[in-house]
Amino acid sequence: MVTKDPNSTGITLVLGGARSGKSAFAESLMPDTGDLVYIATAEPRDDEMSARIATHQKRRGSLWNTIEAPLELSKALKATNGKPALLDCLTLWLSNLMEAGRDIDQETKTLTACLQDLPGPVVIVSNEVGQGIVPDNALARQFRDHAGRLNQAVAAVADRVYFVTAGIPTQLK
Repeated sequence: MVTKDPNSTGITLVLGGARSGKSAFAESLMPDTGDLVYIATAEPRDDEMSARIATHQKRRGSLWNTIEAPLELSKALKATNGKPALLDCLTLWLSNLMEAGRDIDQETKTLTACLQDLPGPVVIVSNEVGQGIVPDNALARQFRDHAGRLNQAVAAVADRVYFVTAGIPTQLK
């Protein structure tokens, strides 16, 4: 059983598949301070994504200050000024980076360096996309490969790593 530690510090990575319950679990790990930061990487580019964002906002309630960071994740993390932060999600950020033509390896290095210097706790949500079939096109394979390397890099600097399946978290690290 995973319990919330209101004094928890450091980096926690929460991995899982689509609709696995990873975001709700990540939110449950946050302290009850009322001074929380939510770093959002999603952009409401269509009705379906707008509905997903609205669902997350409703579940979180009014205790959260939101920073929109579709590309500048390290800058957003630094702007938390040590307040507990939840970053949701790395794979949407990766999609945004790829669409913008950014250097994924350099962005990953910048992110992991930033994470190691943060004064406050951060919980990071990311999709595990490498457990399914091999995608049938080059762009999807490139995304899957980048996502796997990004998750490995963040897991390496994380203090805790969870994998969520069917709403059930398992601690890996």
